[in-house]
Amino acid sequence: MMQPASVFLNLRSALQRLFGVSGWQSMLLWSIVAGLLGTLATEFFRAALLAFEHLVLGPGEGLVAMARQLPWWARIACPTLGGLVAGLLLVLARRVASRSATSDYMEAIVLGDGRIPVAQTLARSASSLVSIGTGGSIGREGSMVQLAALASSLLGRVFRFPAERLRLLVACGAAAGLTAAYNAPIAGAFFVAEIVLGSIAMESVGPIIIASVVANVAMRALPGYQPPYRMPPFPEIHGTEVVLFCVLGVLLGFAAVGFLRALQGSRALFSRLPLALPWRLALGGLVMGAVSVPMPEVWGNGYSVVNSVLHTPWAWTLIAMVLLAKAVATMATAGSGAVGGVFTPALFFGCMIGALFGQGVQALWPAASSAPFAYAIVGMGAFLAGATQAPLMAILMIFEMTLSYQVMLPLMAASVIAYFVARSANAGSMYEITLHRNAQRDDQMRLRGLHMRDLVQPAETVVSPQADREAMSRLFLQYPVKYLYVVDADNRYLGVVPLSSLGTAPQETTAGALLSQAILPITADTGLGEALQRFLDHLGERLPLIESAANPVLLGVVAKSALLATYVRLSEA
Repeated sequence: MMQPASVFLNLRSALQRLFGVSGWQSMLLWSIVAGLLGTLATEFFRAALLAFEHLVLGPGEGLVAMARQLPWWARIACPTLGGLVAGLLLVLARRVASRSATSDYMEAIVLGDGRIPVAQTLARSASSLVSIGTGGSIGREGSMVQLAALASSLLGRVFRFPAERLRLLVACGAAAGLTAAYNAPIAGAFFVAEIVLGSIAMESVGPIIIASVVANVAMRALPGYQPPYRMPPFPEIHGTEVVLFCVLGVLLGFAAVGFLRALQGSRALFSRLPLALPWRLALGGLVMGAVSVPMPEVWGNGYSVVNSVLHTPWAWTLIAMVLLAKAVATMATAGSGAVGGVFTPALFFGCMIGALFGQGVQALWPAASSAPFAYAIVGMGAFLAGATQAPLMAILMIFEMTLSYQVMLPLMAASVIAYFVARSANAGSMYEITLHRNAQRDDQMRLRGLHMRDLVQPAETVVSPQADREAMSRLFLQYPVKYLYVVDADNRYLGVVPLSSLGTAPQETTAGALLSQAILPITADTGLGEALQRFLDHLGERLPLIESAANPVLLGVVAKSALLATYVRLSEA
């Protein structure tokens, strides 16, 4: 009986032959599916979050409006209790975690084999939903992108994608999730290419762009869709005023450095507290709730506040107070360990600092400067460029949000300057920080580049389908193995003959009659992570190695001992 994994593997190969497409062409088709799945996953989290907010806080237009309707004690109690429940869900996520898998989609792409664990990811997403839904000052895009990546990971695993293709499919899902969250397909694609993959080669960027475009079209087709930010028309900027935007870029570069270091310091501070994880998150919620008593604007991801600053005049004192309060609330929420994104808070801080700078410029040179909202818009991109160390992605995102060519000149100048200022301060990136906790970048690339063809050993226990019982018995006596590999005249792998089946077989039996699919081979381009996972599922010492699923020529075997020795050597490098 054919194994389910073989059925899906054969189905994927049959589809490729049916449509007459090569490997990279088929990835373009699969990226369409990843884009649709990413959109559905993102919309599912968005709808679940809205339902949870209304269930806990009652009806209202956004978390800030809901917070204003609550009494002072409820503004403290909701984030505190929400943090406690979110922490308990994180404890559950740790208990169901697999030692051989990583739940973070970036690590699954860069370090792993593209496999994202389902139970752990769902538990962490539920924790994020509770944190955000009870007012946590953190972005929802993190869980949206994570769920979109999980959907693509499951798709690739069902159809038995090799590790390299599975990583690319997960990257497509992540780009689709970010696109659906921010209505920025180009920026979503370049976020994954620039930050996660570190490459803009068309072999990888092409499918990612397709997934982003499909996600954007699908999201716009859903009922009730609205972009998160409503951008006003950007004014025309005269040449001399570009200098002021350059100064803003310098300021925001240093501000991004401060943001990253404060984030690191907050996480280190909370980790040193002698408290269990749920109580740490509850403490973070308590701090955030206390800040929200006089400043309910700190609740949530800040979409409503940013839109208000962009469209209505704010006093500079109010902007400064909200900025300071939001910084404390974000550090308390993110530092305590709450699951969520810091991408949206970065846009918030850039907007508020830019608006403050714009008000100062307008007070000094009212006739020669643009409205403060112009500096706020550019500030969003510049701060994001400094914090993520991805200026191209930041420029494209703000351009897609405004759809105005007028913004490009000041935006490019400020973003590039902020990027170099932050880079010169050696502050890193808010995403590089996560990756560097687990391994050095050089080791990551070496782990990614290793394939099983580099570890192949000769296969000595090989028989043809016509081999008789006596020939098979001699091999079993000569080698301490439990399986013989069966190949045809062209050395194509057919299956195995188990030792257990030979004992009860009649004398005239042949290898073809005892053929079994008990062991699925691994392919030559299988990565280290996927091969390790296969050996965890297989108790034997060796696995057969074939050229590819479409061309199953037996190349030899891969030994578990050689694989583990290589992993240890690379890990210690």
